[in-house]
Amino acid sequence: MRTLVDIPDDQIAALDQLAARKKVSRASLIREAVSDMLGERKSEAVGDAFGLWSGGEDGLALQRRLRGEW
Repeated sequence: MRTLVDIPDDQIAALDQLAARKKVSRASLIREAVSDMLGERKSEAVGDAFGLWSGGEDGLALQRRLRGEW
């Protein structure tokens, strides 16, 4: 899908230089950057979920403690 994005001239020039060095298109570099960013967000979301369990108490100990309250 095509998308219109405004990018400052200095960043376009830097992208063009990088694209020439890597021998790829500017569009390819932008797709790679977007893919990397979305991959980071996905791993951050997983990290956030594990952060809920970061209390240091393992699952079995937690289960025994909670059942002991009954």
